[in-house]
Amino acid sequence: MAMATAEGGPASGPTVLRMLLGAQLRRLREASGVTREGAGWEIRASESKISRMELGRVGFKERDVADLLTLYGVSAADEREALLKLARDANSPGWWHRYGDVLPGWFQAYLGLEAAASLIRTYEVQFVPGLLQTAAYARAVVLLGHRHAPAEEVDRRVELRLRRQELLRRAAPPQVWAVVDEAALRRPIGGPAVMRGQLDALIEATRSPHVRLQVIPFAAGGHAAAGGAFTILRFGDDDLPDIVYIEQLTSAIYLDKRDDLDYYAVAMERLCVEAAPPERTPEILARLRDELYPA
Repeated sequence: MAMATAEGGPASGPTVLRMLLGAQLRRLREASGVTREGAGWEIRASESKISRMELGRVGFKERDVADLLTLYGVSAADEREALLKLARDANSPGWWHRYGDVLPGWFQAYLGLEAAASLIRTYEVQFVPGLLQTAAYARAVVLLGHRHAPAEEVDRRVELRLRRQELLRRAAPPQVWAVVDEAALRRPIGGPAVMRGQLDALIEATRSPHVRLQVIPFAAGGHAAAGGAFTILRFGDDDLPDIVYIEQLTSAIYLDKRDDLDYYAVAMERLCVEAAPPERTPEILARLRDELYPA
């Protein structure tokens, strides 16, 4: 069996390690003819617990993984050790764990996926995408929802947002393809000086070979994603499906069913067609900056 690992690749976060291990356990179970119910009985768990394990949605006890490997007939010492190491690594907390005081649980899952993605495609209608925000803009966005929070909490939330951006500076960064509605660039978050600095930063970002940025002008009228912002995450491993992430006020939706993925993939493609081409983005950003936020 060709076994997926996260050594040296982008899929190094615990969220994706759980997904990888779960996918491999599912393949081993199916190849050995064991039902989910039978696997659950072996580790004193329910069929639904096995399902959640195979989807990577729960943590793994090393003893449970070892028992399942025995049940599935995996006896080669090197193969067992590789999978048990994956289980140990999958239980390691991500860097964002230390921000648990200001980070809701439903967003922790997204950070794990974002950190492991090889391609991040996002559509934003209200704000500049988080991965491309300046510190001043990020602070202004944080204050919109936490105006009465203590200064220390605001600082922590801004620090978290900027820490996310470190993935763009690592040795093998993901490709980021963002489509931003013109409305987000015209909305004066933080005031003219903050917005001018933010547009300057976006112009600079377009020079990166890992960032593609498009703007949907008002002239485009209605468009494919009238329902709101969403992100599609793709991973560098064939075992992992794409995931659509849709953020709400107090929760988030994660979609990985084929029909949902196809629907959002088509919507994203239409957005990219309706938006101005990427080579025009620096000119559009400079025009909006000078028109709306003159120095």
